[in-house]
Amino acid sequence: MAIEREIINLLEKWKSGKNRKPLILKGARQIGKTWIMKEFGKRYFKSIAYFNFEEIKELKDIFVSTKNVERILGQLALHTNTGINPETTLIIFDEIQECNEALNSLKYFCENAPEYAVIAAGSLLGVTLSKGDSFPVGKVDFLQMYPVTFKEFLATESPDIFKYVEEMNSLEELPSIVFNRLGESYNKYQISGGMPQAVSDLLENSGMSAVEKTLQNILNAYALDFSKHAETKEIPRITSIWNSIPSQLSKENRKFVYKLVKPGARAREYEDALLWLQHAGLIHRVFANIKPFLPLSAYDDISAFKIYLSDVGLLRRLARLSPDTVLSGSPIYTEFKGAMAENFVLQSLVTQFEVTPRYWVSEGKAEVDFIIQNNDRILPIEVKSAQNTNGKSLFIYNSLYHPKLRIRYSKNNIKRDDNLLNIPIFLVDWSGKFLKHVRLIDS
Repeated sequence: MAIEREIINLLEKWKSGKNRKPLILKGARQIGKTWIMKEFGKRYFKSIAYFNFEEIKELKDIFVSTKNVERILGQLALHTNTGINPETTLIIFDEIQECNEALNSLKYFCENAPEYAVIAAGSLLGVTLSKGDSFPVGKVDFLQMYPVTFKEFLATESPDIFKYVEEMNSLEELPSIVFNRLGESYNKYQISGGMPQAVSDLLENSGMSAVEKTLQNILNAYALDFSKHAETKEIPRITSIWNSIPSQLSKENRKFVYKLVKPGARAREYEDALLWLQHAGLIHRVFANIKPFLPLSAYDDISAFKIYLSDVGLLRRLARLSPDTVLSGSPIYTEFKGAMAENFVLQSLVTQFEVTPRYWVSEGKAEVDFIIQNNDRILPIEVKSAQNTNGKSLFIYNSLYHPKLRIRYSKNNIKRDDNLLNIPIFLVDWSGKFLKHVRLIDS
């Protein structure tokens, strides 16, 4: 099932840009990078010249033997049926991390052949780029791709409900029928997450076993990546961190604790492993903030952080949490339900605001789940997985810093009470719209 991805609009803007450079599309394995590149090519170009460096090993010889773009293009054209036209062809370099020379060649495409549209991507390209080996700095554009969002999921699963939310133009309460259907869709999304194949399995009614198999296959592929692409000494550390994430998030404060990875583990031993997972796009690391001032990054406590997965469906599967448990709302599914809700909200915040959230702590007395820097203000954010919104942390934050706006995501309807805006958790992807309404009301 084809799922309409919003990133296609960003790709179109790149295509029509005046100073277009070769584009590097970053993102974790299995989020649909290859599909979106080909789909973009079908929509906006007459032909696609697709080259996969993992499938066709001899492609590497082309880039090793020359740096001349004309010669490179001439030899690449022999591998296509349509040729390569600078006006009408999209050139795709997939799994480019397998050929460092091809990655470096993007510099020469930028300098000597800017008329060609070139996109590069790879499963572990983030890990490759982090090494910085002769990388064409300043000669490429970057675009980050994420798993399917809940908004994209809803547009396919319930187009009528999606249309209703899209057309909302005020901070109005949702009708019960809309609210309840959104809640049902939210539960489904927590089962599949945003991995495109898992979403398709769910929406095509292939059965929960198909969803579980797809997600487990992706987790297995990640484990193989650890052993294939990481340094030998880091493999057990990466694996141990990865497997510990559900237990890390099951704690009340979610703070990453090294002893849950391995008894006696020390931070300096595992920093490279954490960075590898980050660069691979598999985790989000959220640092503690000791003072919510601008810029937020200046007040990080780098010794305290939480780790979330890049996708809530993968988190559910890694934790061996059954779909039935998510759908039934079992009374013994309470603490981890909160972790799932936080992971879901974090995914949306990262995608929507293009910022790295922090969490705020105050001498062990209070903790706000996330704070984000939004233009010239800082927004404290509380996440509640149910209708019960009792909690003192947001109140303490308010009394200390008097923010213009606080946000709470919960299972309650839209409501504004002074500087506190409650947004139903399943509308987190539309937060930007609600913030605009608040500004209009307050201006």
